[in-house]
Amino acid sequence: MMKMKSISASKASLVFFLCQMISALDVPLDSKLLEELSQPPTITQQSPKDYIVDPRENIVIQCEAKGKPPPSFSWTRNGTHFDIDKDAQVTMKPNSGTLVVNIMNGVKAEAYEGVYQCTARNERGAAISNNIVIRPSRSPLWTKEKLEPNHVREGDSLVLNCRPPVGLPPPIIFWMDNAFQRLPQSERVSQGLNGDLYFSNVQPEDTREDYICYARFNHTQTIQQKQPISVKVFSMDSLNDTIAANLSDTDIYGAKPVTERPPVLLTPTGSTSNKVELRGNVLLLECIAAGLPTPVIRWIKEGGELPANRTFFENFKKTLKIVDVSEADTGNYKCIARNALGSTHHVISVTVKAAPYWITAPRNLVLSPGEDGTLICRANGNPKPSISWLTNGVPIAIAPEDPSRKVDGDTIIFSAVQERSSAVYQCNASNEYGYLLANAFVNVLAEPPRILTPTNKLYQVIADSPALIDCAYFGSPKPEIEWFKGVKGSILRGNEYVFHDNGTLEIPVAQKDSTGTYTCVARNKLGKTQNEVQLEVKDPTVIIKQPEYKVIQRSAQASFECVIKHDPTLMPTVIWLKDNNELPDDERFLVGKDNLTIMNVTDKDDGTYTCIVNTTLDSVSASAVLTVVARPNPPLDLELTGQLERSIELSWVPGEENNSPITNFVIEYEDGLHEPGVWHYQTEVPGSQTTVQLKLSPYVNYSFRVIAVNEIGRSQPSEPSEQYLTKSANPDENPSNVQGIGSEPDNLVITWESLKGFQSNGPGLQYKVSWRQKDVDDEWTSVVVANVSKYIVSGTPTFVPYEIKVQALNDLGYAPEPSEVIGHSGEDLPMVAPGNVQVHVINSTLAKVHWDPVPLKSVRGHLQGYKVYYWKVQSLSRRSKRHVEKKILTFRGNKTFGMLPGLEPYSSYKLNVRVVNGKGEGPASPDKVFKTPEGVPSSPSFLKITNPTLDSLTLEWGSPTHPNGVLTSYILKFQPINNTHELGPLVEIIIPANESSLILKNLNYSTRYKFYFNAQTSVGSGSQITEEAVTIMDEAMASRQVDIATQGWFIGLMCAVALLILILLIVCFIRRNKGGKYPVKEKEDAHADPEIQPMKEDDGTFGEYSDAEDHKPLKKGSRTPSDRTVKKEDSDDSLVDYGEGVNGQFNEDGSFIGQYSGKKEKEPAEGNESSEAPSPVNAMNSFV
Repeated sequence: MMKMKSISASKASLVFFLCQMISALDVPLDSKLLEELSQPPTITQQSPKDYIVDPRENIVIQCEAKGKPPPSFSWTRNGTHFDIDKDAQVTMKPNSGTLVVNIMNGVKAEAYEGVYQCTARNERGAAISNNIVIRPSRSPLWTKEKLEPNHVREGDSLVLNCRPPVGLPPPIIFWMDNAFQRLPQSERVSQGLNGDLYFSNVQPEDTREDYICYARFNHTQTIQQKQPISVKVFSMDSLNDTIAANLSDTDIYGAKPVTERPPVLLTPTGSTSNKVELRGNVLLLECIAAGLPTPVIRWIKEGGELPANRTFFENFKKTLKIVDVSEADTGNYKCIARNALGSTHHVISVTVKAAPYWITAPRNLVLSPGEDGTLICRANGNPKPSISWLTNGVPIAIAPEDPSRKVDGDTIIFSAVQERSSAVYQCNASNEYGYLLANAFVNVLAEPPRILTPTNKLYQVIADSPALIDCAYFGSPKPEIEWFKGVKGSILRGNEYVFHDNGTLEIPVAQKDSTGTYTCVARNKLGKTQNEVQLEVKDPTVIIKQPEYKVIQRSAQASFECVIKHDPTLMPTVIWLKDNNELPDDERFLVGKDNLTIMNVTDKDDGTYTCIVNTTLDSVSASAVLTVVARPNPPLDLELTGQLERSIELSWVPGEENNSPITNFVIEYEDGLHEPGVWHYQTEVPGSQTTVQLKLSPYVNYSFRVIAVNEIGRSQPSEPSEQYLTKSANPDENPSNVQGIGSEPDNLVITWESLKGFQSNGPGLQYKVSWRQKDVDDEWTSVVVANVSKYIVSGTPTFVPYEIKVQALNDLGYAPEPSEVIGHSGEDLPMVAPGNVQVHVINSTLAKVHWDPVPLKSVRGHLQGYKVYYWKVQSLSRRSKRHVEKKILTFRGNKTFGMLPGLEPYSSYKLNVRVVNGKGEGPASPDKVFKTPEGVPSSPSFLKITNPTLDSLTLEWGSPTHPNGVLTSYILKFQPINNTHELGPLVEIIIPANESSLILKNLNYSTRYKFYFNAQTSVGSGSQITEEAVTIMDEAMASRQVDIATQGWFIGLMCAVALLILILLIVCFIRRNKGGKYPVKEKEDAHADPEIQPMKEDDGTFGEYSDAEDHKPLKKGSRTPSDRTVKKEDSDDSLVDYGEGVNGQFNEDGSFIGQYSGKKEKEPAEGNESSEAPSPVNAMNSFV
């Protein structure tokens, strides 16, 4: 408080002023409200201050105003009351202050010249218009004058004066000829700002008699014409001829020739001048100079720069134009005229003055009784304007007193206003260049609150965006605004809301739970009112799959996706644009629900494609670029330069890249002389290169073409270049791939690859073929051939080396000396067999053979290697011969030993060795016999188990297919398998080699055994074969089972039981009970046999077995599932737990033959098919 009391008076006034500005009321622009509220008059439309009227039309002086009640209007003319009723020519429009002066009845418009001012008045005040100066426009005629012709010497300057009559407003001047064509203007001839026509120097073509100045008066749409002006230009030549015709030969005569002159200013005159311009106007400065040659004008501002963006040069830079001038443009502007002989200049001192302009114009003030307020009127100008106040059109000094009002310069302060304080105040700011007049009313109102926003107005916004809920209100004093949510909601406060001064409630980030009813309450001391509005928050529209950048080849298909997600209550519209414009009107563009497809893409489809999704509340968009690529266009403008005998430079212009950079250029050539129409690869260069130096061959008629390559592919070839024929020359090279190989023992065949046509280097291509025997002092034998690539030399010794060379030649001479190659005459079969053949047996299947090499001379050809032929004579164990199948091993080169793999043990073999050359094989060496030692035998050929009894099994077997030696014995191992699938002790028996069967006795009845059987030689044991078998049950038990199974009553009982089980366990029954088996549990319960029951102690039940008609061998798969497995829980004694499946069978005597292993090692040689069924006892257990 102490601080507040220490504030100075001036600061206190400022604080007071700010407070009033804040507390002043704003009247909403609501038409209904404005109709009901009282309001002082406000001028809404008026004529301009300087009003020039057309004297041929009625004069309309506008003055429109609004207010409540509607204002009445009155006028003053030249400062005194203008009584309209007394002037029959003047009327006022109804409900308006606009005056209409009727001058159609012969009344002169000049009679109504003057200064008019309109006043609009009602019970709350009076507003006044500007002083409107009425002046009729004038377009006077030129005064008649006699114009003398202008005779001017060529090169002199000339000014044709226009001097138009003074009009209102000033006319627009232009120069034309009799044909109404504008006279051409240039740096030499131009029109000045005053309308005169300036010639910097005249030329003979300026001679004419129709220089006419026109003045156009736009207000009256009239054009006045000056008398034509004649100009006659005398050239020096014509002037000398005229003088010579009038003087004697003895006279001294002759006009001076046209002389060049330095610049002289025609306007403005002198070296300096002054210019005053008003702020905001256009500043025009002019300099026109005479001189020969025609001077050039340049403008500068002394001590500064010409203002950027506001400076323009006109009339061939003779006029400097600066728009919207300000005080900063004050200064000295220099124009410089220059030609080749010198320069001159003129300085224009510019001063910028300013008519008054607003800094702060007074604004209408609406107050409630007892409130304070302020009117501010601030203006500036040069010179500074004076401020004066009026109230209701009367100077405030003589206006009625108002104790609530205090004038302080440019401010009026109001304190504790009352309704009678309502008035219209006028602020006048004036200086010597003009004035400003502004009306501002003070309206004191006492009004209860009103809410102008419609009831139950619905606002819809997008989630996470601001929500603005209006509560437009009015009241005096200014009401306080409060917001509530819901019917019985509490007042809204907190940072999540923003409360604006105009009553608007802002929710900066609206959420879905912001939806609801909002109530706005407005209250002041005169009352209170409220209004409800609705807010709905919608889900935002989202593009969940945006279009993606595409690179598409020409003629392909491009597709852009635009998948959206939106609020279900909003109906989106999807628009596709190309480069921010509508899609082309082309049937290739297919707009789908979620995509845009462009068929058969062309280069014109390149661009940015935008998907725009609009709803009534939001808009989203996504863009993607489509780049259309294609193979490049072919290169253009091939040009050959720098032609030499062996090189030339080729250049070209690349074609269009089609949005895929050119990576390289391929240059091809055509030989029009040797291979017309065939193009060959020459070279290639990087894509940045457009010239290449090409190497040429003699005697070739070249044409070149260029192919551009990018990532898409190769362009079409360019147009061929011009042809270039190189001169002939000796061949540069000789044939390649020269060889000498004999096809017969007495010849030598010399071959070579012929030169290409362009390699011949000239006409008459031939080959000189030369040969001589190597290491013999012989001369070269030569022959010249043409059009062949082979020559045969006959009568040669067998396989002798020769030196060979082939040289190219043409009509101009030989190629360089060729290099020599070594060839051989034809080969013959070798004459000698390898000697000293030795065999070393390494083991029963591998042996090593050695031999001595054959002398090279006896090979009679290129030694290619040795072949070893070997074959099995007989097996030592069987002493039986069989078909002999010889095997061959080839050992390349001069190798003298080799390994013989894959031999059979305990066998007798023979072998021989032969030498091989290019012609074939030589004679065989004597047969060498060798034997392989014993090895381990293969597994027995079969193992069959027959004749099962209670305690014995009969085993039969076959000897090994490959004994690989002398069998010494057989080894049999076996072990029982109990009900828990465990293996019992292993028993081993050695059986003599000459035995083929064995009866095993003292076995347990109804027991499964597994057998392992293999043969052995002195080297060791061979691979084994396994089988499984089961001893049978007690004979009495078996007989009883058969008897029961054949009884009719028992069969019926089993059928009933089976039917019950079928009903209860239909699924299980279908899977497990195929093949006509029946349960016998009830039968066994009724006729229990104590000798049989202990066979299965866990439940004392039998399984299943075949009925009386089922004595045939069981068919495969009768009880086993399709996957050949039986689950343990289905049968405690299931055989399949020992392997992947059961392979076994019942013989006719009831014995079981099979095995537990997952895979049989050896199938029986004979017997019935395996039934794969478990034993009868164990099968019974698996049923229940």
